Amino acid sequence: MSDFRTEEFRVNGEELLAKIKQLVHEGNIRRIIIKDKDGKILIEFPLTFGVVGLVLAPTLAAVGAIAALVTEATIVVEKKQ
Repeated sequence: MSDFRTEEFRVNGEELLAKIKQLVHEGNIRRIIIKDKDGKILIEFPLTFGVVGLVLAPTLAAVGAIAALVTEATIVVEKKQ
């Protein structure tokens, strides 16, 4: 049995960055994958325990750029059980 479970969230481009920040704040997340409306992976990044602030800032900047380009996205979150 896996120690991880996945959840998917469909958001529009305007909501993407806010949802990512919310998920990171909730904790217990191992990895986040962002896909476009056709299911193509746009970005995938691991989150390790204690990753906050300046370490995460470049990734959030990339997510912000993606949010400006997509109208709809799916966020796949891999969480620790």
